[in-house]
Amino acid sequence: MQGRGQNRNSYIIRFFAVWRLCLVLVFLFLASCNFFPQTSFAADLKLQDLIEEALRNNPEIRSAQARVSASRFRIPQTESLPDPMFMVGYQNEGTRSLYTFGNEMAPDSQWMFSISQMIPFPGKLSLKGEMAARDSEGLGARYESLKLKTISRIKELYYSLFLAYKTIDLIKERTVLFSRIEDAALSRYTLGTAPLQEVLMAQTEKYMLLEREEMLLQKIQSIEAMLNYTAGRDINAVVGKPSETDSTPFNYDLKDLLKMAASNSPDIKAIERMVSGSEAKLRMAHREYYPDFTLTASYFARSTQFPDMWSISTTVNIPLFYRTKQRQAVNESMSLLSESRNELDAGRLMISSSVRDAYSMFKTSERLMDLYKNGIIPKARQDVELTISGYIAGKSDALTVLTRIKTIIDTEILYWGQFVEREKAIAKLEELTAMKIPARNGEAEKQEESRQ
Repeated sequence: MQGRGQNRNSYIIRFFAVWRLCLVLVFLFLASCNFFPQTSFAADLKLQDLIEEALRNNPEIRSAQARVSASRFRIPQTESLPDPMFMVGYQNEGTRSLYTFGNEMAPDSQWMFSISQMIPFPGKLSLKGEMAARDSEGLGARYESLKLKTISRIKELYYSLFLAYKTIDLIKERTVLFSRIEDAALSRYTLGTAPLQEVLMAQTEKYMLLEREEMLLQKIQSIEAMLNYTAGRDINAVVGKPSETDSTPFNYDLKDLLKMAASNSPDIKAIERMVSGSEAKLRMAHREYYPDFTLTASYFARSTQFPDMWSISTTVNIPLFYRTKQRQAVNESMSLLSESRNELDAGRLMISSSVRDAYSMFKTSERLMDLYKNGIIPKARQDVELTISGYIAGKSDALTVLTRIKTIIDTEILYWGQFVEREKAIAKLEELTAMKIPARNGEAEKQEESRQ
């Protein structure tokens, strides 16, 4: 009887070993057939290199840069006088002959030449140039804002990619714990001290981790596609794996951040330039009450019987319909100026609110990281080791052990999730305040150059 029991246990162990091998082979077969998404693990991806590449190649940034350059060419155009007008004409005497110039019987026939130049009232051209300059400065501020937003977006995607890879690494590390429980459950089952259900539970949890890993690989592909788009790369370019990094040093308080945002934010500067442009347009609308002048110099080439003549004249436009034209233009400019000032107030409130929100996220993530790192995770690791030892010794059940292992995995993932949220909050604060956080790994000089 004892020999039959030993043979039965031997058959059971062999059965589970073959069953595990079949599952692994099926999984590998599906992966080789591209059933699951594939991801290329290339060389380490450096954040600063990615930022510099995005600032060089991002099509939106390049388009905004060209727009700013075009606006600067518009300034001298608006400050220039209108093109002069040249007139040439001929006056014939009588209708019987087509050309009577030089005919003694037609002394009044003559050639006429004139040139005229319209001169705006003093101050109008300078105001037009100021309006164009304010528009150009506003576009320049929008361009700087777009660069900051692109840097923030790159960091957001980079740290999301980092979290996905880090989660995969944690899952692979903790899969060993499930294997230990599976081996212990098989051993206890063969000894008759544990039911078959515990073996199946351990194996199910282990393969659920593999499923979770495949879902993360699919997420990595999506993030890589967005990173390639933001960096101006080919959509199928290999991105690589983000390198391990330390927390960004950040010692600013909320009061200082609000001051920096109010004085440095490109979005605020763009709206301020818009307000200045609206003020210049209002002054220009008032100046339209004054007339412009057109100077004309003429020369009349007459026949030989009479001397040639010349004349100088000036033409002045009369703002006769000022009630429906100039006055309404002033009212329009005043309304636009009021709109710009209200937008400036709204922009300042929005920036301040966004700074507070990002700073709150930063502080919360920092506190949670400290709680996970120095409190929950060390205790959870000790609890897992004690629970596994107790299960191997037959003092606890498999459900308790599996729950503890899942808890430590989730807690470690939560820690790194808060690490990523902290870095994203700092990136958002950099965007809102246009400040330069000291770079890590000796990249401070490169970061400074890329933002100039």
